[in-house]
Amino acid sequence: MKRIPYLLFPFLLHMIASGQNLVPTHNDQKIKVPYSIKPGAFAFHTQDVKLLDGQFKRAMELDAAYLLEIEPDRLLHRFRKFAGLQPKGELYGGWEKETLSGHSLGHYLSACAIQYGSTQDKRFLDRVNYIVDELAECQDARKIGYVGAIPKEDSVWNLVSKGQMRVLDFSLNGAWSPWYTEHKILAGLMDAFYYADNKKALTITTRFCDWVGETLKNLTDEQIQKMLDCEFGGMNEALVNVYALTGDKKYLELSYKFEHNKIIDPLSHQLDDLNDKHSNTQIPKIIGNARRYEFTSSTKDKIVSEFFWNTIVNNHTYAIGGNSDSEHLGAPGKMNDRLSDNTAETCNTYNMLKLTRHLFTQQPKAAYADYYERALYNHIFSSQRPEDGMMCYFTPLRKGGKKDYSDKFNSFWCCVGSGMENHVKYNESIYYRSSDGGVYVNLFVPSELNWSEKQVTLTQETHYPEESSTSFNIQAKKPVAFTLYIRKPWWAKSSFVFTVNGKSAIAKLNLDGYYTISKKWNTGDVLKVDMPMQLYTEVMPDNPNRMAFMYGPLVLASRLGQEELKPFSMLPILRKEGQDNLELVELDFASVILKIFGKDSSQNITLVPFNTIHDERYNVYWDIFTPSAWEKEKQDYDEAARKTSELEKLTIDFLQPGDSVSEKAHNLTSSKSYRGRSNARRWRDAREDGFISFTLKSEPNTPQTLILTYWGSDGGGRLLFDIVVDGETIATQEVRQNFPNRFF
Repeated sequence: MKRIPYLLFPFLLHMIASGQNLVPTHNDQKIKVPYSIKPGAFAFHTQDVKLLDGQFKRAMELDAAYLLEIEPDRLLHRFRKFAGLQPKGELYGGWEKETLSGHSLGHYLSACAIQYGSTQDKRFLDRVNYIVDELAECQDARKIGYVGAIPKEDSVWNLVSKGQMRVLDFSLNGAWSPWYTEHKILAGLMDAFYYADNKKALTITTRFCDWVGETLKNLTDEQIQKMLDCEFGGMNEALVNVYALTGDKKYLELSYKFEHNKIIDPLSHQLDDLNDKHSNTQIPKIIGNARRYEFTSSTKDKIVSEFFWNTIVNNHTYAIGGNSDSEHLGAPGKMNDRLSDNTAETCNTYNMLKLTRHLFTQQPKAAYADYYERALYNHIFSSQRPEDGMMCYFTPLRKGGKKDYSDKFNSFWCCVGSGMENHVKYNESIYYRSSDGGVYVNLFVPSELNWSEKQVTLTQETHYPEESSTSFNIQAKKPVAFTLYIRKPWWAKSSFVFTVNGKSAIAKLNLDGYYTISKKWNTGDVLKVDMPMQLYTEVMPDNPNRMAFMYGPLVLASRLGQEELKPFSMLPILRKEGQDNLELVELDFASVILKIFGKDSSQNITLVPFNTIHDERYNVYWDIFTPSAWEKEKQDYDEAARKTSELEKLTIDFLQPGDSVSEKAHNLTSSKSYRGRSNARRWRDAREDGFISFTLKSEPNTPQTLILTYWGSDGGGRLLFDIVVDGETIATQEVRQNFPNRFF
């Protein structure tokens, strides 16, 4: 086995995300292949749904402003350079300087195309057309159909075509997840065609996919499966979409080359074999199965996509709608020990929302929209900093966690790429057209639906969730009959109240979780919906004494200031003196009070919507302790503190990786190594073929012990490394979720 050196809190940032989300849309002229299934709902085109003033429109405008700050020529630097052309802009920093370069351009192209499709703002169309022209020039210069920006890519792909592959979870022949990057580029090109009607983009796409077919045509099934052990994004989804946009079945057949049997086969038998799997490597694969089902009606694809969604949502998802810790899934329902600074990678949720859209159009039901709302309000919306539009990689859920945001031009993480898209497509899942010609209302967002088929404009006015009501104003060229399907969310314990033009109206709740109102609508009709909200708790599935507080769709949290928590003086916990000593008191939307009654006094804690907390520490999950349990907890902490103190007295020398002063003092050198801060500690890692080297003081002729500290939730089977002292290997260590949620 290849040994990869890591040292002291090893922690790798890996990612996955996807671009276009072409779901069934009614009367879609760009889709050339009829659906093999009968969709239960259809998405509206993005230009048919306009956001009105509110939090989502502000977030979209903030993201759009950031997109206009980015210089396309800088993202195109390596595309031109590696095609033998002169770059026109300096290469951006962050991941764009790594072997993952090119992924950001794909996301950026998608985001600009989607923003143009929604707003018809020509500034974004100009950028789309410019990038496509540049990619066409790069493709022509190469003469083989390939488009890319990956260092040493010719060597990487030449070896692949010969079946010669050196494969790790995130490395293929030394390149960082190269198919992942190519998927982003393909997705961006298809979005340029779909949303901005750039026909040249589709030509580049088909030429590129023909190159894919040529590259893989001589590989055996065994070689293909070995290749797929390295993260490959949603290449299967992309190829199905090329089939849908062209009608050429060879691209559908090519999509099966990216069927990863190791993952798909257990899911097809409805087995959750996801423990220790990298979450966001898997989700795009399943989106590909869901999309292919729509054109083939394959029972296997249907089972895989539905079972996977149910498994992730019901057994691996936190209250905010995100999943994974340190990017990996755990055992089903075992989440109590998986709260850290590295929970809930944003790309995971980006992709889960894409999968949810497919499943909803196939079989509309409120459970899909419930998850969508939960994840949208509590994770995606909260991942953007409202001051400058920057984005989170992770959403920490440990006590006292704090979000870290990207830099505008020197991060370009995967979650920056997917984040570019997240905040320009808030309009895509508010409404769906039902198969019987009605309208599903899935989200309560200020918006306007221009329904040309019925010559109807539906305007939704609401301050939800600050207020528990919404209203719909109908404008119709002539009286028209249709059904409105209004979702009853999971949090609604009381029935909704409906009025039409101020008079009480009857709405029936169907088995799929929607209130239905069917009538002939006239211009000026106003439907008002009152949705009583309440406070409630959601417990951790494997610990009934750890819970999150919620109000309607919103996760609530406490603000904890800027400083790192000092255990047992600031640690947020709830002590339970009796059965009824905890009371929730709602003051208003933005201020919920927890009253905890003790024997001698009471303590009040203010909770606010989690998505309003950005540049300070917070607490989401609360532990409930009885007095005896709390005393035991304090004793355990005191014992750990005593041992730490004793160790410090015996220590000859100490290096803090990731701290520049400490590293310089110990002559640290490294290769393929990165540093950061997480879980209140600084860290440094080393990646494939990399190392960390440093000098420690010692006492001659004295027995000494070397102590190294790691983060116990890291995993993925990738962290196997040697510890070498003066040229002699003294130990080999594997870090594979050895001690979840703590250092060891």
